[in-house]
Amino acid sequence: MRWPRLVLAAALSLAAAAGGVLVAGTAHAQKVTTGSLKFSGDSGDYISQGKSWSYSTGKGDELTVSSSSGSTVSISVNAYNGDWWTLTFDAPGTQVLVPRTYTGAHRHPFNGTGPGLSLSGEGRGCNELTGSFTVIKAVFGANGYVQTFDATFEQHCEGGSPAARGEVHISNPAPPREAETKPAATSRPRTATTRPQAGSTRPKATPTTSRPASPTSQPSASASATAAGGINTAANDTDAGTPALRASVKNSLRGPLLLIGVVVAWVALVAIGLIVTGLVMHARGH
Repeated sequence: MRWPRLVLAAALSLAAAAGGVLVAGTAHAQKVTTGSLKFSGDSGDYISQGKSWSYSTGKGDELTVSSSSGSTVSISVNAYNGDWWTLTFDAPGTQVLVPRTYTGAHRHPFNGTGPGLSLSGEGRGCNELTGSFTVIKAVFGANGYVQTFDATFEQHCEGGSPAARGEVHISNPAPPREAETKPAATSRPRTATTRPQAGSTRPKATPTTSRPASPTSQPSASASATAAGGINTAANDTDAGTPALRASVKNSLRGPLLLIGVVVAWVALVAIGLIVTGLVMHARGH
């Protein structure tokens, strides 16, 4: 039946795309500056449907690419006309993709330690596939950055003879140098912080040596603290500060008194409850 097969193919296609993302690890998809994907297939090829397909950034199609340290490269196409495709190349094991021909490829990400390949999209995907691909040029930067990637491929679905064949070309600007991505911003704040410290120590030394402890200025400091709401227990408090002191004492005692009142009320309620319960039980006994 064709309907279940289409549903299964769509699920497999989504699984392949998800698998490509998982294998890519934490690599982020980057938008392709200049790129194209072209492929066509033999009559009977399930993926291409025996047609030719062509997409490029020059036509307004959006291409993105992601890589896992150069070992896996995945290209996604979100075409202007609504088509979508995913093409993934995977080197054997943890090797990095280099210019050479990789034979005996199987469906990614179930290719084990051998090379992996997968072209899927438009609700179609291979359950099992065999194929090969040739990396023409591959230039990677740090953290999986893909600068250049040119490759051709051939894919056979379900071990059949019909094949889909195509090519992909990716070109992005050169990755920023690590020195440029890590400017001397860390050293500038350090120098900026040390300069104020050196300047701040000089004014501190001047007032402490030229102005010894002044007995008249210290009480004024404590008086200002008292005016700000602190309780001053010094013997030279004036009568003008007594109302504020009394108000402060009242405020400090109000919290404990309220807590005591709550506890007393709770104990009274418990006692009343016990008395009422005893009276009821006594009345029932008679």
